Amino acid sequence: MKIAVDAFGGDNAPKAVVEGCVAALKAYSDITIALCGDEESIKNELSAYDYDSSRVEIHHAPEVIGCDEQPTFAIRRKKNSSLVKAMELVRDKEAECVLSAGSTGAVLAGATFIVRRIEGVKRPALGVVFPAEKGCVLIMDCGANVDCKPSYLMQFAVMASAYMKVVMGVENPRIGLLNNGAEAEKGSE
Repeated sequence: MKIAVDAFGGDNAPKAVVEGCVAALKAYSDITIALCGDEESIKNELSAYDYDSSRVEIHHAPEVIGCDEQPTFAIRRKKNSSLVKAMELVRDKEAECVLSAGSTGAVLAGATFIVRRIEGVKRPALGVVFPAEKGCVLIMDCGANVDCKPSYLMQFAVMASAYMKVVMGVENPRIGLLNNGAEAEKGSE
């Protein structure tokens, strides 16, 4: 499996991202990593590690989308950003998934505008897997959509159930509903 990585997304990038990628290469023998970002900076960070270079690709992307930028405008304007390049690799079937510790809004916008939604899915959702006492828990749509129609919630449940069955090997996943609170600043309706 090839993972496209936004090497400049998140705090302490690219150092922390490269360190994590090298650790993943050592832990999982069946992956390759496509690091997207400023090529010289990535090579400089990689030089500190002993790793199998045949399992790493670098895709030069000199621009960075910051967490303070409006996500949809940033995705549309920064065509040479590390996140857009990673999304394009998945869109073009050169990688199977994208990993970014950057702006969640930009990740969601990039997934929607570049990778595109699965046919029939009305609203994309961010899913995060957390360790639990017995196995793990998937939180589907962890804050990306504040106002959800009932049909969106149903689709989130179907997507989460499918993920837990196929990827995590859970035969009969339980589905629950969490609320993000009722404070005035959280959403509209």
